[in-house]
Amino acid sequence: MKKTSSDLLPDAESLSALLEGRLQDPHSILGMHKGKNGNVLVRVFDPMAESVEIQFGEEFLSRQIMKKIHKDGLFAAEFDSSEFFRYRVRKLFFNGTEFTARDPYSFLPAIGEMDLYLFNAGENRRVYDCMGAHYRTIDETDGVVFTVWAPNAERVSVVGNFNCWDGRREPMRLMGSSGIWELFVPGLKPGEIYKYEIRAKNGDVFTKLDPYAQRTELRPSTAGIVVDSKPFEWSDEAWLRKRSETNIQASPMNIYEVHLGSWGGPGTTPRSGEDDFCNYRELAHALGDYVVKMGYTHIELLPICEHPLDQSWGYQVTGFYAPTARYGAPEDFAYFVDYMHSLGIGVILDWVPAHFPKDSFALGRFDGTALYEHNDPRQGEHRDWGTYIFNFGRNEVRGFLIGSALFWLDKYHVDGLRVDAVASMLYLDYSRQAGEWIPNKYGGNENLDAIAFLKHLNEIAHEMYPGIAMVAEESTAWPGVSKPVYLGGLGFTFKWNMGWMHDTLEYFALDPIYRSYNHGKLTFSLLYAFSENFILPLSHDEVVHGKHSLLDKMPGDYQQKFANLRALYAYMTMHPGKKLLFMGGEFGQWIEWNEKQALDWNLLDYPMHKAMQALVRDLNHFYRENPALWSDDFTPNGFTWLDGGDYRQSVVSFIRWDKAHREPVVVILNLTPVVRDPYTTGVPLPGEWVEVLNTDKSCYGGTDLLNTAPMRTSEGLYHGQKQHITLRLPWLGAVILKPKKV
Repeated sequence: MKKTSSDLLPDAESLSALLEGRLQDPHSILGMHKGKNGNVLVRVFDPMAESVEIQFGEEFLSRQIMKKIHKDGLFAAEFDSSEFFRYRVRKLFFNGTEFTARDPYSFLPAIGEMDLYLFNAGENRRVYDCMGAHYRTIDETDGVVFTVWAPNAERVSVVGNFNCWDGRREPMRLMGSSGIWELFVPGLKPGEIYKYEIRAKNGDVFTKLDPYAQRTELRPSTAGIVVDSKPFEWSDEAWLRKRSETNIQASPMNIYEVHLGSWGGPGTTPRSGEDDFCNYRELAHALGDYVVKMGYTHIELLPICEHPLDQSWGYQVTGFYAPTARYGAPEDFAYFVDYMHSLGIGVILDWVPAHFPKDSFALGRFDGTALYEHNDPRQGEHRDWGTYIFNFGRNEVRGFLIGSALFWLDKYHVDGLRVDAVASMLYLDYSRQAGEWIPNKYGGNENLDAIAFLKHLNEIAHEMYPGIAMVAEESTAWPGVSKPVYLGGLGFTFKWNMGWMHDTLEYFALDPIYRSYNHGKLTFSLLYAFSENFILPLSHDEVVHGKHSLLDKMPGDYQQKFANLRALYAYMTMHPGKKLLFMGGEFGQWIEWNEKQALDWNLLDYPMHKAMQALVRDLNHFYRENPALWSDDFTPNGFTWLDGGDYRQSVVSFIRWDKAHREPVVVILNLTPVVRDPYTTGVPLPGEWVEVLNTDKSCYGGTDLLNTAPMRTSEGLYHGQKQHITLRLPWLGAVILKPKKV
């Protein structure tokens, strides 16, 4: 091909925009074009290059040196041909290095019109497959496609080590009116570090983490990392199939809540510093084996989405699509979930769509404007938490968040999401004084956009992934949180019972002498227990910030504290609703949880703590083995009071029923340090009854005030039952009874 003479410079306006970093369509002048005389013209822009060569023809063996047509780094070459052809660009730099690859500006857009439409409509259910950074092969060329939404930016470039973080060298193309910028960069591979350099319309230039980055650097570094395109080899097909066929609301669900960075349980390597974390794979084996032994059905992880500050516990998220690098790579987290499934353990993730931090590298003011958040601080800022609130009324923002939720369910096979701070999403005046919030269009305080978002999210998630759990942390009286959308609810599978948690902990913290005056705190939960599909949480929030550990909340001396906690755990296990206990509670952690250090596992060297762990283990297994405790949690048919009004003695007793009403469990709690001997209670069936669990057993740290012999019923109405038995109630203890099997 013979070079001919021509005016190689683009028009003055485009050239000026390119050199000043304002050009929104660099492909319009860079890459291959028809010249004024019909010949092929190629332009390359690289301010750092000393010389540039075009390689073309068979196996790219033909060469042509490009002419530097502008001192700031614009090169051009003209070819005596009217047909476009494939070519490579070889750049030589002043330091003697060189780089050869296909020209990014010689490729058509890698994102299709339908993807653009669905993105702007907020309805792309696999938005994570088209947005972000993806290693792909296009036109027989390997490279990375970068795609980002920044509709108000004047220019967006992808930057990284590959271009010396120079935003002039890889400007991206704005895809029409979609607000999406796109560029395919040949030659890049998985593991490449990158960010987006954005020039705002006011001239400010800054870099941002990719909102859709699926892997990030370990804090304090904040760049995205191109992920490997090779899929993880899963082995949990049977688990997923069984999950989709199971009614989770009528199944046992006993959750161990875990912060991965500070669990530090048996089988893990002790941390030697702030950056010394266990890998997801090591944690999978140690934690998995532990929860199986302890009898839990699920684990719930405090947020593992990437976050910059350890002390936020993961609740101030900057990477909504990236498992935190603290514990390894994405494939390591996939292994973690896969291994848990191999053990029969479900994995629930804490997920935080209510707000996001103001860190300059993240979502806030992403393109120089309030893009993901509202501009008005009365709508867009959470002043209590120092964070921004998502603009749930914007299609692209809803699509971003729904995409994040579906991403974890799809790519990592997780079994559910616990949605944090739902109450703050539902109410426009949440934690605000008069004048600090803007009413909705009807004059009310309901956040209509957030409500619509939550309903849509839950409908899609349950439709696409049957059998998962969508759990709301919601602390108000909002009706129908865990009711289906078609019945007017928000569509969650479960709701945390925050009222039960607060009332119960307040009751158990009382000296027993005052409990008779506060009996309603213990029994009030049964007035609304079947209004929602509740999970009973004793969560991380209750063992921090001066609230004391669960054991240290209990009144009395050393022995009484343990006895009270044993009774509390028995009460939670037998009460209607699924269960959740934060790590450390199972063996009686003395001090509050500290995210900077491991739990005090050395306490298991002391008999009372070892005994407490044994009780929790046995309660968990007993719970799983008895359908009366989980098969009918959410209707009154699964529960019958025997005596909920014995406030003088601080005794409560009730029956839990299975669906068929054939295998009842009778529960009696004596919550004073006074032995009740004899004590008479009604029972639902005639015959012999046996004590199947007693929290006062010596192996649990108690004093062995037991009922070892079967108890035969006597006729006579008692507690609304046609027969009754007499037994002994231990002090500060729980007795669990079942009919004797013939």
